[in-house]
Amino acid sequence: MIPQQIIVRPVVTEKSTDLQAQHNQYSFEVAKKANKIEIRKAVEMVFGVRVIDVRTMVVRGDIRRVGRFFGRRPFWKKAVVSLHAGDSIDFYGEQAEQADQAEQG
Repeated sequence: MIPQQIIVRPVVTEKSTDLQAQHNQYSFEVAKKANKIEIRKAVEMVFGVRVIDVRTMVVRGDIRRVGRFFGRRPFWKKAVVSLHAGDSIDFYGEQAEQADQAEQG
């Protein structure tokens, strides 16, 4: 699998934001068949950071109801990636905006 197939999307929640601020850990939804080694290489290649540790878990899908019909959301795999102290990932493009403002100002 190529890195863009392994990393599906970042998981941005209140809990994952606290992990980013306090422990320099980032959460991603990843492909269900991806293992820790593939996830580590994909994050290092796509974001250009150094990974210390990868923890994975399978998140169970919720049961949803629409009227009288019940269904289930799909199961998905979540990875929590720990980075070196000096590294960070910018999901929102804030660092690029600050660099542009510094050039203009």
